[in-house]
Amino acid sequence: MKLRIALTKGRLEKDTVGLLEKMGYDCSAVHDKGRRLILPVGDNIEVVLAKAADVITYVENGVCDLGVVGKDTIIEMNGKFFELVDLGFGRCRFALAGKKGDRFYDGTHVRTIATKYPNVARNFFEKKNMDVDIVKIEGSVELAPLLGLSHAIVDIVETGTTLKENGLEVFEYICPISARLIANMVSMKLRQDEIESLISEIEKNIGQ
Repeated sequence: MKLRIALTKGRLEKDTVGLLEKMGYDCSAVHDKGRRLILPVGDNIEVVLAKAADVITYVENGVCDLGVVGKDTIIEMNGKFFELVDLGFGRCRFALAGKKGDRFYDGTHVRTIATKYPNVARNFFEKKNMDVDIVKIEGSVELAPLLGLSHAIVDIVETGTTLKENGLEVFEYICPISARLIANMVSMKLRQDEIESLISEIEKNIGQ
């Protein structure tokens, strides 16, 4: 039975395929996938292409043995699985940001925070003992402070260009993010040798 790995579609998928190719796996089926979502990689691996949150769901429920997903999704969803390896790509940071020049921490009023990551935002402000109202946004979070919906945002920042172009700035960085390899808890017991062998191969090829 093939080891099944769920990959986050998009950039993490491309970076993971690049890593697998470096390890000597034939990923031609993924390059020529068309509309297929379950694809063979070499003789002993099958990849499943999914959205980030679904990668965690598939791994948690055991329909995939392993998954590649950003640390951002791991922190937000807080599921039951093993986090095995920091793959080193997809690097960015969670940040608190708002309108340039705003003195966010001044005063005692309750701040409104817009974010796609309410759990991350809530945990961040709880550690500061600050009361906040959180508004969940699905699209461009940067709009919220510009439209007066929120005092600030909690979002992923890579280069900061989008913030600057919209007159926003980082008030504080929250934590670094990168792609992680995760494993189903039962798979880790039943297929330990296969998974540890793959981890060993991955670790030899990371960052080369």
